[in-house]
Amino acid sequence: MTCARRLLAVALLCGAAAAVAAPFKVLLLERADDPQLERSALERAYLGHRGGPAFDGLDVALKEAQFELDAAGTSVALERAAVADAAAARDAAARAQKAGHAAIVADLPADWLLAAADATALPLLNVSEAADRLRERDCRARVLHLLPSERMRADALAQTLVARRWTQVLLLTGPGEFDAERAAVAQSALKRYGLKLVQTKPFKLSADPRERDLANPALLTGTASVGNYDAVWVVDSDGEFARSLPYRTALPRPVVGDAGLVALAWQAQFERFGAPQVSRRFAKAAGRPMVATDWAAWMAGKAIAAAAVAGPKGPAAALAKALPTLELDGSKGTPMGFRAWDGQLRQPMLLTDGQGVIALAPADGVLHPKNNLDTLGADAPEKLCKPKP
Repeated sequence: MTCARRLLAVALLCGAAAAVAAPFKVLLLERADDPQLERSALERAYLGHRGGPAFDGLDVALKEAQFELDAAGTSVALERAAVADAAAARDAAARAQKAGHAAIVADLPADWLLAAADATALPLLNVSEAADRLRERDCRARVLHLLPSERMRADALAQTLVARRWTQVLLLTGPGEFDAERAAVAQSALKRYGLKLVQTKPFKLSADPRERDLANPALLTGTASVGNYDAVWVVDSDGEFARSLPYRTALPRPVVGDAGLVALAWQAQFERFGAPQVSRRFAKAAGRPMVATDWAAWMAGKAIAAAAVAGPKGPAAALAKALPTLELDGSKGTPMGFRAWDGQLRQPMLLTDGQGVIALAPADGVLHPKNNLDTLGADAPEKLCKPKP
């Protein structure tokens, strides 16, 4: 090889190396020994509950985006860290920023997520926490939410009840840690859409014979105590009572909420807009059906990859700047973007009985001055989110 050819080869190699930018490092923060991922919890497979770790959906999305990332001359390096409490989450987030990470994906409880968000200037993508307070009084400017909020789920159900003219609703509320708060969200949705709350009754699964009436569907829904109703809305974060409620009410009425008809971000049998292909790819990779939190993690991966492609040669700050402005395809039939006022990904909701998708929300006839998707969850004029920096 002549000297000129050697110099040309070296130049080409140097140019190729320069074309590949340093990878965007992303940290997945997970809860160590997450009770929602215990074997017994996963085996019960209640509607709306977890199906597995967030890593599965995130990993699938990043692998699907590899060709696009390669073409843009960039890459995403995913790391995982399990934390035992809020303090550990805060420390891990601070270390990620010092180590040059570009973003954090959080699969954490609300308080742990807030601790992590307050310890870093990095964008944080929430894929598993539906608490409304993270979008309202405890919102943070750099936190983006891929999973729908509790209010979005409640609004979707209320719109569906209105569309079917099931206007009188009996509300059953469980004793779980978050059930009272979730029941209050449900009542607000009923009021917002002009539905009548017939009565609110507590239920409780108990081995105490003095409390057996609190777990009896026929007694809880009997007309002698509650009158007539068109639907039963059950709030049961645990899921055991709710699963037993359909077809056991005193009146032959539909059950909605945490059983019967449930509003979710995803359902593996959704058959439109390319959804079957998404579900099949995930099932092949993870060995299980795709559920709502998997879809949220998958969307987080898609968002990170899209932001990396949008500014492949820039620093990590370029990714942080691109994320809130993205328009994403989540195989739900409409482009989706993050709301400027609370960081929530606006998206259609799927109404499912666990066997298939019965309806979509926003329901037909529900309108908004700018974007019908903003009828689900807190809207801008409400000013519920006053984000901390």
